[in-house]
Amino acid sequence: MRELPRVLTATALAVAALACGSGTTPASREPGDRPNFVLVFIDDMGYGDIGAFGSRENRTPRIDAMAAEGMKLTSFYAHPVCTPSRAALLTGAYPIRNGLQTGYWHPVLMPADPQGIHPDEVTVAEVLKQRGYATGIVGKWHLGDQPEFLPNNHGFDYYFGLPYSNDMSPFMPLNPRNHPPLPLLRDGDVIREVPEDQSFLTGAYTAEALSFIDRHHAQPFFLYVPHSMVHVPLWAGEQFKATSENGILGDCIEEIDWSVGQIRDKLEEHGIAANTLVFFTSDNGPARGSAGPLRGRKGSTYEGGLRVPTVAYWPGTIPAGTSYGDTATTMDILPTFASLAGGEYPAERIDGHDISGVLKGDTARDSPYEAFYYYRGYELRAVRSGAWKLHTDGTLYNLEADIAESRDEAATHPEVKARLQSLLEHAREALGDGPVWPGDPGIALPPTARPIGTISRSPELLIPRHGASGSAAHEPPIRSKTTNVTPPPGFERPANW
Repeated sequence: MRELPRVLTATALAVAALACGSGTTPASREPGDRPNFVLVFIDDMGYGDIGAFGSRENRTPRIDAMAAEGMKLTSFYAHPVCTPSRAALLTGAYPIRNGLQTGYWHPVLMPADPQGIHPDEVTVAEVLKQRGYATGIVGKWHLGDQPEFLPNNHGFDYYFGLPYSNDMSPFMPLNPRNHPPLPLLRDGDVIREVPEDQSFLTGAYTAEALSFIDRHHAQPFFLYVPHSMVHVPLWAGEQFKATSENGILGDCIEEIDWSVGQIRDKLEEHGIAANTLVFFTSDNGPARGSAGPLRGRKGSTYEGGLRVPTVAYWPGTIPAGTSYGDTATTMDILPTFASLAGGEYPAERIDGHDISGVLKGDTARDSPYEAFYYYRGYELRAVRSGAWKLHTDGTLYNLEADIAESRDEAATHPEVKARLQSLLEHAREALGDGPVWPGDPGIALPPTARPIGTISRSPELLIPRHGASGSAAHEPPIRSKTTNVTPPPGFERPANW
């Protein structure tokens, strides 16, 4: 096997001029004070894409070392696609509660959509900010690109990154949705247009993350790093191109591993590794990578669509070489971080659970989830309770004995099927169940659903279209006149929807 490329911070240094200082004044930290949090959120990384979860194609030594020195969470769930997954992560709630289960007219939010995260939603950044944390996001947002929806209005002191997916660009083949120029933002301001060659992105994010730690290491901080890779189009930094044994996908994954290592090294440099929880996970299953032993991929509600590779690392607090196999989810991030920071949050708005006890070593405790519900768009598709998973088509699987969901046991365990069927009915009443597409008729959301953020004016692109003038320069990819719309004539929904 070839050796990993010897890269220090050349990629990061090449874009370090993009970085700038923050106006936040450092606060003093008392001994044993609130821990720091670094949350690394990869885009489209599958369960089998890193060595710690069985990959033999991608070399990920720094992430694998975190797993060996920390904890693997092997039944950790996100949601099937980008926008709902990020909504669940930041708000601690099923996305169907806050209107972000889909985009305005697409499975995810698109450029210049008139909707996004509501101003009343409470994010993990807002919870931690109330406890004196410096809060920063470096990477992909994807909860709305209009000013009201951007991170600085939802608890983040600092923001650097893309407002949505890196494929929402005019350089995608044929550009079937007429995507506008792709903007790179800092604190809501466009600082440059992203060219077709996105090879600088992971390095730029890494430089910004390291700079944030440099500025805030003397106070409690929360750093959220939602990488754009390994979402297509795949671009690796110069030092990583054609260096892996798995093509461009492997190049990108190995650069992500390098980036994680750079962050770990920076924590060590400042002597704060023992007071920092690093949490590494993915937003959904693979689009091009590997789901390992799991059935399904991104967009699916089989396990491969939303069970994701997850590692928690906190030397001296998380016992080394441990594993937790019961259900946990991205919705647990907010209550867990709040608990560890001594923060308060509106528990009545939260579907997640505090798993700080698990992270501290109590891996024998049962999952706090009586049930975890799988949604595809607004449509309820399955429920997991303990080892059992029931799909709405009536198939029943024992995930502990059959992780691949290959043996239907509905006929041999009718009592289990009946119990889980009652849980599905409860979800329909408490959360809702409707067609996948937001514009399809028949969606009746329950009283527990909260409003989605919606602007009262016409949305505008963050970068005007080249060669256009007037309103045409700011037209969204496909303009719609109502909030409940049917996809435009001739529009083809993705195959996995």
